[in-house]
This record gives sequence, structure tokens and C-alpha cells, in this order.
Amino acid sequence: MRNIKLLIEYDGTNFCGWQRQNNGRTIQEEIEKALEKVLKRPVKIHGSGRTDTGVHALGQVASFKANITVPMDKIPLALNSLLPEDISVKGASEVEEDFHARYSAKGKKYIYQIYNGPLRSPLLRNYAYFVAHPLDLNRMQEAAQYFLGSHDFKGFMASGSCVQDTVRTLYKLDVYFHENLIKIEVEGNGFLYNMVRIISGTLVEVGKEKILPTEMQKIIASGIRESAGPTAPAQGLYLAEVFY
Repeated sequence: MRNIKLLIEYDGTNFCGWQRQNNGRTIQEEIEKALEKVLKRPVKIHGSGRTDTGVHALGQVASFKANITVPMDKIPLALNSLLPEDISVKGASEVEEDFHARYSAKGKKYIYQIYNGPLRSPLLRNYAYFVAHPLDLNRMQEAAQYFLGSHDFKGFMASGSCVQDTVRTLYKLDVYFHENLIKIEVEGNGFLYNMVRIISGTLVEVGKEKILPTEMQKIIASGIRESAGPTAPAQGLYLAEVFY
């Protein structure tokens, strides 16, 4: 029995998220179906975490155990020949027996993309949050610094989560302009449900001058969801990397 780690990229536009479910197309299901064809037996994979409907991934990680004789460099080729065009396995490697894509993860990196301009772009509609109102990048960068470090991010968690410990540590939160897009790049030891999208939505409100950058400290400390900004749309979010 070998423990295999997969590196996966996908366009989440036409998926009901990562996790297999009965009433919708999911990334996990598509990969498991492809693996079953390659290995001639059912296989369950474990992802580093769930991504919601419409969320994309540049570096999702999954792991599974199986009696497999296929060389590691051939696994991506075999799977990609069976997978739909909106999923690609970018790499495969054998890992230690106790490795688990979710429980072994030490942190993650997300990127959130905003298209800020007077007119919407049909080509970016599934890949960035369109904001017509001019955004003040300097204000957003100033506000971002208040999120760094360890905080109770309860006010930046969507309802429906049963997580008890809401303290998380953010190591990096950069806001910058790149190729006609405003990008919010965030790294941390873990993230609550919709946390990155709520942080991004709050920073957009700062950029619109509806919230002062200096209010971030008070908003974080309040722990009240209504004090923060709206949840930014799913299509702007990318799971960029998982750290082990």
C-alpha cells in the first residue's frame, strides 16, 4: 500500500465545490472516477480542504492510499487523459505513510482577484470580482496590515460552521495591482469558513472609503460578523498553495 499525494489545478466555475455530493458535479468525484478507471478499483481521496461552488485552485492537494504500480510521473498523464478539461493533476509523488492532505497541512495561501474598472469584462466574469466603483489601493494596503498576526476571526466567519476555535494566524496579507487586477494575497496557518472572502469584501469597502483603515482593529476585536464587510463573490477566490 502506497500513500500518494496529488497536486491539482481546477476551474471551479461549473462545479458545486470540491466535496463529493449527491446533487451536483464536484472535483473530488471527478478525480475519484478517473482513479477508479486507472486502478480498476474504487479509491477515496482526501483534499487539503473544501472549496465552495465557483472557487478555483492553482494548488489544491489531495492524498490517497492504494496498491499501485504505475510510476509517479505517469499518474498525472493517466488521470488527465480521463479528467474533464476544467481539472488537471499537475503532479504526483509518494509520501510518508502518515501523510494526510488535510491533517498534515501547516498553512495555506489564497489569492483573491478584483477587476476594478468602469465597465465589466465578460472574459473575467468567472475569474474576478467586478467592482465598478474606484478603489483606493493605498487605503486597502493600510487596512490589510491590521489583519496580520494571531486574532480571533469570529467576525470573519460565515454562519453554518461548527468550528469552536476561531483564532487564526495570518503571516502575510498583501494588496497589489497586477495586470489590470487588484490582487489580495493572504497566507495563514488556517482559515475559517468564507474568511478570505469576508476579508476581501471588507477591504473593498475600505477601498470605496466606506470604512476607515483604522477601523479594522475595532472590527476584528468585536467578533461580530455584521461589523465586517460583505462576503466577496466566490469566483474571485483561488486556493494557491498548501504548506506542509
